[in-house]
Amino acid sequence: MVGTAVAAALRPDVDLVTVGRRPSDLVDVHWDIGRESVPESLRTHWDVVVHTAASTRWTMTKDEATLANIVPLGAVLDLIDDETHLVHVSTAYVEGEHGERTSPWQGFRNSYEWSKAECELIARRRAGRLTIVRPPLVLGSRGTGRISRFSGPYTVLQALTSGMAAALIGSPGGFAEIAAVDEVAASIAAAALSEPRDQPVVIGAGAAALTLEVFVTVVCETLNEWRRDRRIAPIEVPPTIDPGSWHRFFRPLSDQYLTPLQQEGVRLLGMFESYTSMSRPFSATSLVENPAEVLSSSVRYWAERKPRLASRTPEPWRFVA
Repeated sequence: MVGTAVAAALRPDVDLVTVGRRPSDLVDVHWDIGRESVPESLRTHWDVVVHTAASTRWTMTKDEATLANIVPLGAVLDLIDDETHLVHVSTAYVEGEHGERTSPWQGFRNSYEWSKAECELIARRRAGRLTIVRPPLVLGSRGTGRISRFSGPYTVLQALTSGMAAALIGSPGGFAEIAAVDEVAASIAAAALSEPRDQPVVIGAGAAALTLEVFVTVVCETLNEWRRDRRIAPIEVPPTIDPGSWHRFFRPLSDQYLTPLQQEGVRLLGMFESYTSMSRPFSATSLVENPAEVLSSSVRYWAERKPRLASRTPEPWRFVA
């Protein structure tokens, strides 16, 4: 997703070789990185290597996250020499607020964040010339909302129109950091064309970051504009439940009284809890301006590409005996 946009941003300025796990018209060299030996065509000196490949799934086991993210980084590091500038794309959430270090992910929210933090440590040990870029949650391009794959935050959109999001779990005043895929790509490309940096490039909106309350309002207003143009009844803004109240009072009852489908919705939306409850935004070095504009464009693009989902009438929750 990000890699394709980075390649497009870099191609006019450099002699570029693109590498991908799956054969494609956009890929110069096919390499199932971490699972196959290095292709002979890549065994040469590289001035700059930009490593964007990663699995961003939050539900991976530790072994899956290791194979998906940590092992491939080791293969990339075997390609570089002392003169190569490695630009490693991580995530801004490795510096976010964490839980207890005794948790399964050593305090991180999920296996993805844990694996990216491990990757940063490995890259710092082995790469002499290194720049780490940390984007937040990535949405579509600012102008059109276009994106190659709907994942991560887009789960919320489907949950809202299906009725699975009867309530959102998070702090209404908590910050939700997002960025447009084309602007993330531009920051990564700029890092590749510059000298290595000791400190990570952190992409975020800073003081302009959206709160959860504003995030949900923008999503619902944009969806309802799209629905109104098609004479479809609007959806309502769901209530927000504070994480403390959710875990103390509501969650113990959910397993007993919700349907299996609703329980799955609760599980999926629960993954966003810590992403929507940040007490402060990131200390960004690459600023995202007007993130609400990015969000609105992304919602419209999703609705145009997924009209059946965007047109659904949310079904109210019901209890089971």
